[in-house]
Amino acid sequence: MNLNDIRTSWATLQGVTGIGPIHDQAGYDRMVALADTLIDSGLAGESAELSDLFGLVSGLIADYDDKHHPLPAVPPREMLRFLMEQHGLSQADLPEVGSQGVVSEILSGRRMLNARQIAALVGRFNVSADLFVEPAGQAH
Repeated sequence: MNLNDIRTSWATLQGVTGIGPIHDQAGYDRMVALADTLIDSGLAGESAELSDLFGLVSGLIADYDDKHHPLPAVPPREMLRFLMEQHGLSQADLPEVGSQGVVSEILSGRRMLNARQIAALVGRFNVSADLFVEPAGQAH
């Protein structure tokens, strides 16, 4: 590994993309713009090599968001309701969770999500399982 080559390559990459740790809102805005540009490139086909760069950029954005814009703690059923609304889904549109009746019981708080259902929701919505886990002592 040649550190001079790495220094030169890193300086070039930073000059072109502005990539680096996010310290303020301006840096955040730059990284979001870069992420948007990478998404608009399709991240597939001819641009597949950019998917790793997108992973790095989205990680920087997520780290900044976690520190500066934490999500409020909401009950898992409310998070599920929010995600359903955002995706235009009805209770019947979640067969991986269970029947419409099961989803209704979850949304009303009469039933908690189990591990299988949480795994299905994580896969469907591409979110963290933490969003669907009841905090200790706060079930129902």
